[in-house]
Amino acid sequence: MSSFLRAAAGTRTFARRFATVPPKKDSNLPYYLLGGGVAGLSLYLYLDWDNRKAVFEKVDQDAQKSKDPISVFDSKEFRDFKLKRTEPCNHNTTKYVFELPENAPSKLPVSSCVLFRASDAESLQTKDGKPVVRPYTPTSPSDLPGEMEFIVKRYENGAMSQYLHTLKPGDSLAIKGPLLKFPYKMNEYDEIGMVAGGSGITPMYQVLQHALADPSNKTKFTLLFGNVEERDILLKEEFDKLKKKHPDTFEIIHVLGTPPEGWKGPSGFITKELMQKHFGGPEKQDKIKILVCGPPAQVAAVAGKKEGMKQGPLGGALKELGYEESQVFKY
Repeated sequence: MSSFLRAAAGTRTFARRFATVPPKKDSNLPYYLLGGGVAGLSLYLYLDWDNRKAVFEKVDQDAQKSKDPISVFDSKEFRDFKLKRTEPCNHNTTKYVFELPENAPSKLPVSSCVLFRASDAESLQTKDGKPVVRPYTPTSPSDLPGEMEFIVKRYENGAMSQYLHTLKPGDSLAIKGPLLKFPYKMNEYDEIGMVAGGSGITPMYQVLQHALADPSNKTKFTLLFGNVEERDILLKEEFDKLKKKHPDTFEIIHVLGTPPEGWKGPSGFITKELMQKHFGGPEKQDKIKILVCGPPAQVAAVAGKKEGMKQGPLGGALKELGYEESQVFKY
């Protein structure tokens, strides 16, 4: 149902820094990845105020059909939630933990996101006078009682990320949702390949922690995770634990644009060759799914540009490898 919203003179510099698919000569593929974008920025750019109503109504219908309905959040209106605590993740990213009422779990479907807005809508507005709204994917399990966690990268020109940085424990934030993205079903696929860049890792982590925690899981997950530098890698400790605990069903390959001396992993771009090496091929038909999440340039290079809230035609490296549109999902 959802899609995740989000130069010439500096091409050489940027190309060294970002891990994605390099362009072929005379190709329309982007040469570099605008690294570490907010995971849901593309969704916001396209989700205007008119079509949100239809989106929320669809979520309500889905919730009504669910055996485990959502009660903490409302898909039609914002509700205030108190910030419980913050924890630094790295040099430019913070974990925000919000308190849920009556020690209830969030019960958000996997995978889905919610929308953030200032509790006082007039205090944070766009240039045309509308409230600033941004989507974020939680990184805490949906059954965690009493709180919900979000990892947010701070951008110099990011209105919401800058606003979040001013919040202190006890302050409130308005949240609405959920927005369903890729409806994960246990063991629907033999293999799921994942391509993520920067904070585009959050929906991947949401799926992984949910699936791998289930003893019945038989799906093999392989994640290609691109970042600029080693210090930019989010949730590294958590992924290391998952890999150690589930060696047969989870593999992660870190790709750095600017690797440190002695780096033994892939560097530069997440290439077609890397995906071909680590993912099962398109011949697996409906038994394989490839999930892609990151800044728009990365998504376009790997799987073709999205068209607003729609997936858009498959393109990029995955099309060159022979995958079909039905085998790929772009957040």
